[in-house]
Amino acid sequence: MAFSQPLLSHESVQELAKQNNLTVPHHYVQEHREPTFVPNVSSPLPSIPIIDMNDLMMEGSNMDLQLKNLHSVCCNWGIFQLVNHGVDKSLVDKMKKEVVDFFESPIEEKLRYKLKGGEYEGFGQTILHAQGQKVDWADRFFMITNPLQRRKPNLLPEFPPLLRDALEKYLLELQKLGMSLFGLIGQALDIDKEEMFNIFDDGMQSMRMTYYPPCPQPDLVVGLTPHSDAAGITILLQVNNVEGLQVKKDGMWIPVDFLPDAFVVNVGDILEILSNGVCNSIEHRAVVNATKERMSLAMFFNPKMEADVGPSKSLTRNTGNPPLYMTLVMEQYLKEFFSRKLNGKTFLEKMKIKNEDVHET
Repeated sequence: MAFSQPLLSHESVQELAKQNNLTVPHHYVQEHREPTFVPNVSSPLPSIPIIDMNDLMMEGSNMDLQLKNLHSVCCNWGIFQLVNHGVDKSLVDKMKKEVVDFFESPIEEKLRYKLKGGEYEGFGQTILHAQGQKVDWADRFFMITNPLQRRKPNLLPEFPPLLRDALEKYLLELQKLGMSLFGLIGQALDIDKEEMFNIFDDGMQSMRMTYYPPCPQPDLVVGLTPHSDAAGITILLQVNNVEGLQVKKDGMWIPVDFLPDAFVVNVGDILEILSNGVCNSIEHRAVVNATKERMSLAMFFNPKMEADVGPSKSLTRNTGNPPLYMTLVMEQYLKEFFSRKLNGKTFLEKMKIKNEDVHET
């Protein structure tokens, strides 16, 4: 299991960033950050695909066409902006406000939920796995939200009432949306509907609220280390209107220009494993702004704890292709993931059957 070790005297990056004439401490300095793609006339900025939920829910030939498009997007991009998703705008706006209020509350309030040694749920900074590990320029609050018995009593139940109420309603709506997306993606990939349901229904879900303070030397730091998510899918809400999310496409880091009222949905490692390598688990990172703060809310959707994480049995049966990844029970899969620091798609690589070290694990 991962451990949390305080490396700095500061309780939060947000508080550190308030200092006048700040010089970025060396623990945050990233020596070899890859550059962001710069568009020009001959090479314009690629656009993240857009998926319209209404089109996916239509019957007939148009739905078949949209499912083919969804298949293509999941395989070639691994990320899309979801519009007309059906989550009430007033609830989304309320959720945004409560996230802002949480991060604007006094540090003493946030520290009520502080990360404890040996745990990865709560409020804090980068979870450290080695001395000298670099720290992201961000404060974050992470917790498991489902199944209900997995919730820590000192976290969500102790939230301020307005935040707790908004989050509970938001979680329910996102849970419905997540299951709808799993059903549609499974259909697009030719995975049996019953198998998708058995894997993901009432699965392990978690959330992460993240605050990226402004940084006087933004090119020296990274808000979120480049990585692919361990999840099945992630549904990301941009809380304020400051950009920062970037995805790696064809070896280039491309900024994501968020559409109003859209969610950004990205494929995680579990979906790439389940699809036996057909889907692309997108590598992404967050950069920070010199003068503006950025906030986001990510929801992670995973199989149930007792489910197998491995190539889909119905898919390998239908295609005749051998499994490319090993199979772990979800509980063990999480332990393996959280015991390592974020580092591109290295964890996914370790899940490949050809890797003898992880096969022995």
